[in-house]
Order: sequence, then C-alpha cells, then structure tokens
Amino acid sequence: MTASSAASGLSQLPTLSILIPVWNERPTIQALLERVVAADAGVPKQILVADDGSTDGTRDILSSLTLPDVEVIFMSANVGRGGVLKYLWPRAVGDFIVHQDADLEYDPRDYKALLEPLSSDRADVVYGSRFKGSIERMRWLNRLGNLTMTATCRILYGVAVSDLMTCYKMYRSSLIRDLRIDANGFDFEAEFTARLAQRRARFAEVPVSFYGRTFEEGKKIRAFDAVRVMRELVRCRVVAEAGQ
Repeated sequence: MTASSAASGLSQLPTLSILIPVWNERPTIQALLERVVAADAGVPKQILVADDGSTDGTRDILSSLTLPDVEVIFMSANVGRGGVLKYLWPRAVGDFIVHQDADLEYDPRDYKALLEPLSSDRADVVYGSRFKGSIERMRWLNRLGNLTMTATCRILYGVAVSDLMTCYKMYRSSLIRDLRIDANGFDFEAEFTARLAQRRARFAEVPVSFYGRTFEEGKKIRAFDAVRVMRELVRCRVVAEAGQ
C-alpha cells in the first residue's frame, strides 16, 4: 500500500463525536477528559464538553485545560443534562455520537466495543449495559429503580434493553437530524429511547463496566428523577412526537 492510499483510507474512517455534559465535577473532570483523549475508539474522535453553569470551580479547570481535540463550551444558563446534549447535537460532526458522563463512573475504554455493532451495521443505536457488564458500588435502590424503569420501557415499546438509564448510548448521527426531544433532565433518557423505538431504530447492547459514586461524592440523580422518567415513558406512548 502506498502512502497516499494509506492516507486516503484513514480519511475515510468514520468519526465518533463524544458529548460530555458537565455540572459541578471539579474532582473528576480533568481525569475524565484525560481518559477520553487517551481512549482508543478505533476511529478519530471529536470531543465536545459543555459546562452547564458549574459553581464549584469546574469552569476554572476547563478554562486552563490544553488537551488535544477537546472543545469546551460554557453554557450561559443551567439547562439540565438532556438540555446540554441537545445543545451539542448540532455541533457534532461525527458519523456516530456517544454520551459521556464526567464523573468517572464509566470507562471510555468501552467505546470500541460500543462502536462494533454500528460499524458492522447490526444496529442503529447501542446501549452499554451495566447489568450485562460489571457494576460496583451501585446502591440497591438505584438498581431497583433502574430495573423497574427498564422493564416499563420494554413493555411499552418492545425494546430489548436491560439498562435504560445507562449513560453510554452510542448511535448514528443520522438518527437525530430531525429528532424532537422535549425533556431536559434525566427524563431525556426515557424520551430519547421511546422516540427512537417509535421510529423503528435497531437497538443493540454491549456489556460495560461501571464504578458508582455516592451522593456525598457528587452523584446527581434522585428519586424524583425516576418519577419523571416513568411519566415520560407513559407520555411518549400516548402523545406522538411533535411534527411526526
């Protein structure tokens, strides 16, 4: 193979856009971004970080970071995790998109495994399942709530997933070109899954590793978020997506 043909092959590789919502993650943000930069996804990466109005010094860290291929955006107001993801969608140039939390609970080394069902055209969206992989330090109440929400999703939408609330959702960027999502908080996960299922997207799962943190360490999801997720699952079942 000549140098020119090798370069041509490289330029034809798909790109992975990594969307990272951040809110008050001063203890973990630098380590997380270093892991994302170092992770071998098997394809070029675009790393988009959006700080959602942090007040704990996270913004100072982000302002001083000089990491390759990392673009940092500072939101003017707090819009919620789902709101940040939607804000980043138009800025993502990759063929595939993945969500990444900033709290070190998930391992970026799982990107390559998540990408495989997409690159082999076996799926349109891939969920990283903690229940099929490894779970450390997940509170029993969080586990029970997640399993309940996931079971509800399977019943209402027929989607064979085991971990509705996983952070690791990777999908073809073409899926979101005209996708309308109203939810801005953790209920984004429910509406996103419901709308893709209604559009007959092909779902797949791969095992991922998870190392949970406590509320004292900064975990943000709360009991009332589960209520919102359940409400959103039901709402999407009876109310069609706007414009569809």
